[in-house]
Formats: sequence, C-alpha cells, structure tokens
Amino acid sequence: MTATRGHRIEIEQGTDHVRVEIDGRLVADSRRPLLLRETGYPVRYYLPPEDVRTDLLTPSETHTVCPFKGTASYWSLADGPEDVVWAYPEPHPEVARIKDHFCFYEAELG
Repeated sequence: MTATRGHRIEIEQGTDHVRVEIDGRLVADSRRPLLLRETGYPVRYYLPPEDVRTDLLTPSETHTVCPFKGTASYWSLADGPEDVVWAYPEPHPEVARIKDHFCFYEAELG
C-alpha cells in the first residue's frame, strides 16, 4: 500500500475471472488479475501479459503521467478503437507489482 496526503493505492492478487471482449473479439481472459484500489477511482483489474492477446494490439503514441504510479503507455486495437488499454512499463517502486500488466477501460467479470 502507498498513501500520500489522503491518497491511497492498494494492490492485491485477485482470483476473479476477467474477460475483455472488444468488437466481438476476445482480447483478454484471466483468472489472475491484480486488483488496484485507488482513492477516487473504481477498482481496476491489471492483467498479466500472458493473459492478453497482445498480437491484436498496436502501441499508441499516447502516454499519461500519474504522480502515484508513473508514466502509462497505451495500445489500440490494430483495426479498431484507439487507446483501449494501458500499462506501466516502469511504475514507481511503491506499485511495482503492476509492471507490464495491462488494464482495460472495459473489463467484465465473468
């Protein structure tokens, strides 16, 4: 857990079945998500790269900076929506567990 002036981030190993389907294609299927709880945001599921169809993704030019997690890189579907998933290739040490795990805007528990 990391906390700064009322802002908290907690990461725990989950066992929920998480599926990501975009435009009718199964892009991710995992039973090993990391659950990231951050002040002011819904729970986010960070999926191991082995459970994501990275062959369907193309790196984006988009990058955002979070003062608590680091710089996020984004990916788009090769022939579909842009910036559908992000990851932290070099997260801050306090959240190192999410390194290279993918987080989708739309993830369903199944």
